Amino acid sequence: MKKQTYILLSILLFITARHAFALQNPVDYVNPLVGSASKSELSTGNTYPAIALPWGMNFWTPQTGKMGDGWTYTYGADKIRGIKQTHQPSPWINDYGQFAVMPVVGKKVFNEEGRASWFSHKAETATPYYYKVYLADHDVTAEISPTSRAASMRITYPQTEAAYFVVDAFDKGSSVTIMPDKRTIVGYTTKNSGGVPDGFKNYFVLRFDHDFTYIGCVEDGKLSDGKTVSTCNHAMAVVGFHTKRGEQVNVQVASSFISNEQALRNLKEVEGKTFDEVKAEGRKEWNNILGRIEVEDNNIDHLRTFYSCLYRSVLFPRTFYELDEQGNPIHYSPYNGKVLSGYLFTDTGFWDTFRSLFPLLNLVYPSINEKMQAGLVNAYKESGFLPEWASPGHRDCMVGNNSASVVADAYIKGLRGYDIETLWKAVTHGANAVHPSVSSTGRKGFDYYNRLGYVPYNVGINESVARTLEYAYDDWCIYQLGLKLGKSAKELKPYNLRAMNYQKVFDKETGLMRGRNEDGSFQTPFNPFKWGDAFTEGNSWHYTWSVFHDPAGLARLMGGYDKFNAMLDSVFQLPPLFDDSYYGFTIHEIREMQIMNMGNYAHGNQPIQHMIYLYDYSGQPWKAQYWVREVMDRLYSAQSDGYCGDEDNGQTSAWYVFSALGFYPVCPGSTQYMIGSPYFHVAKVHLENGKTITLRADKNDKDNRFIQHITMNGQPYPHYYLEHEQLISGPEIDFTMGDKPVK
Repeated sequence: MKKQTYILLSILLFITARHAFALQNPVDYVNPLVGSASKSELSTGNTYPAIALPWGMNFWTPQTGKMGDGWTYTYGADKIRGIKQTHQPSPWINDYGQFAVMPVVGKKVFNEEGRASWFSHKAETATPYYYKVYLADHDVTAEISPTSRAASMRITYPQTEAAYFVVDAFDKGSSVTIMPDKRTIVGYTTKNSGGVPDGFKNYFVLRFDHDFTYIGCVEDGKLSDGKTVSTCNHAMAVVGFHTKRGEQVNVQVASSFISNEQALRNLKEVEGKTFDEVKAEGRKEWNNILGRIEVEDNNIDHLRTFYSCLYRSVLFPRTFYELDEQGNPIHYSPYNGKVLSGYLFTDTGFWDTFRSLFPLLNLVYPSINEKMQAGLVNAYKESGFLPEWASPGHRDCMVGNNSASVVADAYIKGLRGYDIETLWKAVTHGANAVHPSVSSTGRKGFDYYNRLGYVPYNVGINESVARTLEYAYDDWCIYQLGLKLGKSAKELKPYNLRAMNYQKVFDKETGLMRGRNEDGSFQTPFNPFKWGDAFTEGNSWHYTWSVFHDPAGLARLMGGYDKFNAMLDSVFQLPPLFDDSYYGFTIHEIREMQIMNMGNYAHGNQPIQHMIYLYDYSGQPWKAQYWVREVMDRLYSAQSDGYCGDEDNGQTSAWYVFSALGFYPVCPGSTQYMIGSPYFHVAKVHLENGKTITLRADKNDKDNRFIQHITMNGQPYPHYYLEHEQLISGPEIDFTMGDKPVK
């Protein structure tokens, strides 16, 4: 009897534990430190802990790196130099609109080396809505909880008459003003790494709940006691307090890209609220956004990885608009320096995020992307081009014209309420022009492409095959959008024809994409393992699959589906050979492929991330199921080294979110999602239209990764794709899983 009772109790505990994992607040599963154990030579995400609201204008992060270092926080660091307001989308793009604050005790040494304090992850709490750290050298605990444009800070000091608070406005031109009677510091910072016009400033205001017992300003390294204003290359403000042990100093801070007055208006996001109230509101907002997707699993690490990825998927593109006195959106334009009405978003590279990040928004968070599309209208009106990489304005980075995909996918999937006709003008203009000073915006080499059907290898335009393949796909997206808008056959004909231009750079001799010279001959010598050169951060084995819109046509070029599948197989079967001579050193993306033990599959970079799902098109979906699980099991975790390459503004995370649900948008601009291998026992996607997608996977575990049978709403479902219209109707989809592939 005792044995039976024990077994029954064990079963009940297992069921309770399983459902406990599903019913807790989703934000509690998020680890913002995932991906922070990175360096320039090897990326495990190249992330920093973004303490922010979803799509917030301002992020906050502990700063372990030196001022101006793109690796602002690294997990292996020992010291914190400050709590930094950041707008950095990646270490490679670096930051703008940045300044730091730091509580200090005892010494009047306020440069970043002198004020830095040892810390431990054991005395650090990092959540999306709240950060806390013990600064050991100062015996101080610092806490921060943000809103979109403001934040509340709480500093717990020891007993001392030398408690200080430093505001570091950074170099390259900054200003601070201390107003003791108002317990306030105001100022601005201009430090940025590009993408801004002349006159750019980030204005900030800090308001304290304690009188100042000390004031001083630092002007280019020199501290002046009693000074209240500093405007120079590198300005800092320092205020002091007499504190008892455990006494808390509260600081409310906000900033604006528009003006000091707007910064004060943004401060209203936290005015009249206690620290704990701001913290509770942030927690509620994160639970609301993350809770749009509910997943159940008896492996808590799976939940941690999933929600950490979902957290990264809803940070960028960030809000770049503010609210005027009437609550209307206004923005400082990084394109022309004017303050204008309307929405604007920034800090994303479409080369990365068109693939799955924007499709995730279109399915789960369409209302926010409708605002982003309205922001793209403004970006086009203010600069003459849609951005391809924005931070905060146009940045010269990556290739392709993938704004066309971002615009087309949103409209085709039903998003409305913005000026689509202006966006139509924008995508057709961008397909036939290049920005006069930012060559990655528009289409570099468009004249060759439009005349020859490809960008030649030998005309001085690097990464020519990558450009050709992406332009062809983007032309297909423009064509699909034009069909939806009812444009004439005459207007659409060029885009319909150019969508097939991928064929122009396919080499039948090797069965791979290959650089082609202006005279029509293919480049020689040709090494399919050579990274860069004709490709972008990848090689021919990676980029050959960038025919998102016509896998069947690619298979025909290869000689049929048997050869197509053999080529897909080869990516995993080949050793991780590489030729890095184009770069002159082994770039981190190459190293990440080399060490993952998946052959020449390079999931750490974007070009090949959709490739696994191509098995669905070619009659071998069980291989997609196998490899999707391998990637999720082996290349993602909720640890500090939890990615296998750059996370890249939500793209690599959104791949995981979609794949864990069991389907993936191989071709944005179409309405299809290809089926992989659902990761969870139960997943529910709560849509904005009030419907819920319910996905159940019976017998689902590490060994049972293969789909045996699918039903939709109780009826057998024979396809290995799902339609967008099916999903937004809120279907119930049941997968029966097993340990053997169904061929």
